[in-house]
Amino acid sequence: MEHRVLGRSGLYISEITYGNWLTHGETVERDTATSCIHAALDVGVTTFDTADVYAQGAAEEVLGHALKGLRRESVEIATKVCLPTGPGRNDRGLSRKHVIESCHASLRRLGVDYVDLYQAHRFDEGTPLEETLIAFDDLVRAGKVLYLGVSEWRAEQIEQALRIAGQLGLRSRIVANQPQYNMLWRVIEPEVLPVCAREGIGQLVFQPLAQGVLTGKYRPGQPAPAGTRATAGGRAPTFIARVLGPELLDRVQQLLPLARQSGLTMAQLAVAWTLNRPGITSAVIGATRPEQVRENAAASGKRLDAEVLRRIDAVLGDLVDRDPGKTARMMDVKPQWRTAAETP
Repeated sequence: MEHRVLGRSGLYISEITYGNWLTHGETVERDTATSCIHAALDVGVTTFDTADVYAQGAAEEVLGHALKGLRRESVEIATKVCLPTGPGRNDRGLSRKHVIESCHASLRRLGVDYVDLYQAHRFDEGTPLEETLIAFDDLVRAGKVLYLGVSEWRAEQIEQALRIAGQLGLRSRIVANQPQYNMLWRVIEPEVLPVCAREGIGQLVFQPLAQGVLTGKYRPGQPAPAGTRATAGGRAPTFIARVLGPELLDRVQQLLPLARQSGLTMAQLAVAWTLNRPGITSAVIGATRPEQVRENAAASGKRLDAEVLRRIDAVLGDLVDRDPGKTARMMDVKPQWRTAAETP
């Protein structure tokens, strides 16, 4: 497992980050989830990502239990705050009250004294950005958080946060962004990635497999295999339906020869592709079985030559989404997370 420096910081994280959204505490049994985490540790993964909203806190509890007894300094734990964790009006968003209370609750569930990376899960139009940034800075000063990040923020929102932090003279600054990014969904390329490159912000990208579509297991004209996300309980089918379609599935099958040529499985090709893109620090993978962790983690350190990258673009062609407005519209003012947590 190779490691990379996160943005303009001194923190090293593993090229593969293990994430437990939509699995631990919700659709995967605790013992299986623990086995997946241990499999990640066995292959050299040191970075683990979760959030207070995942399974309403249960995911953090599972992760904390699985890491219990491990030397704390040997892992990097990331979690998030913003999406609803309760019925109250202050149980969501990025107000000082919710940020401070949620951090304390996350630390308690994880069984740790601090988290390495604390991330704003979404931008909150309803809270002054100064209030949020000061609350984050206070957590850093108190030693409960080491580094700060955001998730699915637009380029202008990141720039605004950096500008305000500078004006306020805050000690801490954003060093990480966690966006959705894969071969098919590349909306961060036109605006977010250039801003982050200029400002020294690293990317921990989630859904590198596009909900499993890029593994090639979903075939055109055939029902989804049993046990996959498309047939799972919870919210998984809602997400997978967004990226399924006969033409797309046919194009994905055309990537198989490129994977074989590179000596990789389809899943490894997809993960390696993200790690070969400029500005990407780590790929966040999830799993429902330990063997999936081992397969995907093997993509670390794999370099794809320019011809393979060119041919991937040629195969996917017009199905690749690079419209930055998509993220802007999805995460705009009065977002759905104020009433329901439906996004990773």
